[in-house]
Amino acid sequence: MISLKPLLILRNIEFRHLLSGRFFIIFAFRMLATLLGWWVYQLTKDPLSIGLIGLSEVVPAVSTALYAGHVIDMNEKKKLLLICNYSYVILIALLLIPAFINLGFTGHQTTYYIYGVIFFTGIARAFIGPIVPSMIPKIVKQENLAYAITLNQATFLIAAVCGHAIGGLLIAYITLKWTLVVIIGLVIFASFFFWKLNKQESDYDKKEVKVWESMREGIHYIYKTKEILGALSLDMFAVLFGGAVAMIPVYASDILKVGAEGFGFLNAASDIGSMCIILLLSLIPLRKNQGKILLAAVAGFGFCIMGFGFSEWYALSFFFLMLSGMLDGISVVIRGTIVQLKTPDHIRGRVLSVNSIFIMSSNEMGQFESGVAAKLMGVVRSVVFGGVMTVLISAFVATKFPKLRKMEY
Repeated sequence: MISLKPLLILRNIEFRHLLSGRFFIIFAFRMLATLLGWWVYQLTKDPLSIGLIGLSEVVPAVSTALYAGHVIDMNEKKKLLLICNYSYVILIALLLIPAFINLGFTGHQTTYYIYGVIFFTGIARAFIGPIVPSMIPKIVKQENLAYAITLNQATFLIAAVCGHAIGGLLIAYITLKWTLVVIIGLVIFASFFFWKLNKQESDYDKKEVKVWESMREGIHYIYKTKEILGALSLDMFAVLFGGAVAMIPVYASDILKVGAEGFGFLNAASDIGSMCIILLLSLIPLRKNQGKILLAAVAGFGFCIMGFGFSEWYALSFFFLMLSGMLDGISVVIRGTIVQLKTPDHIRGRVLSVNSIFIMSSNEMGQFESGVAAKLMGVVRSVVFGGVMTVLISAFVATKFPKLRKMEY
């Protein structure tokens, strides 16, 4: 049955500002990811170089994520969000130097500079990632939280689709360097919406809380809450091995031979699928058997990755990626709702920061794993291997975490 409740939540002006800012900053992040993958591969023609982008970002992000969660819970969130937003602008602006100025570097030397910049953006993203979702429960009513989470995920995926597709198109039509300028403009524009948010003060007296005890509290809560632990483990390991999207620049350039424009659309295919299914779930929410649906969706995602790996036709490759995105979208909604509904407000920043470790580990480490596997096994075999592992991991989690399998909300 269709529900209009998610649309009614958009009457909340502050929630609209939060989603608008999130849209434009995610738009920029995904455009940057598209640009970097294309840029680095054109500089080196080495699939491993794409994987190293993910490693450059995930190492600092994961290393600082637990501390970031502590800082988020202990400080006023709006101010922290704006600080991180403008820090990211400064860091991305450093990429303008090799983009606009010929420094006489070789292609590999330029990639080392890019990796260095991305290392520091990883620290900024360790803070930005958990802040926005941690603010939602104080902006919307508790009974509307599940719908707000779905809309938040829909906003994320619509922005991701636009970022991937438009990023590829802009690279083709206005060149890489001017696309980078557009990205910086989008991050600045996002901050205008964040300025309109109300302050969210911490519930803690910072002097009474020790940093290590605070971080340990977040880890302990996740460990004892098996539904959250199972969902995060499934996300981390399934996406770690199913990160075929990292090899899309190679498929677009060397296997399917569709150029920058085709690369942009191929890169957006999975997000198009995710966006469609999440918009559908916003109107027709899942009513029962969410745990079983989650596990089936992840297994189906793995089979789609195998299909993409074998495909040599552009249309078929696009179809498999779009279908994988639809299944991943179902997984994203269920996982995100489980984490938010099972987490108390006072510990939300730390739990979401640990959640971000799993997400970043799966995405960026998945990108690195794909690069290494492609180097050792060949691109096609590495993608198919990742799909097989995703299916096996789904079966393992279903057996190991029965509470997740039986989960309903």
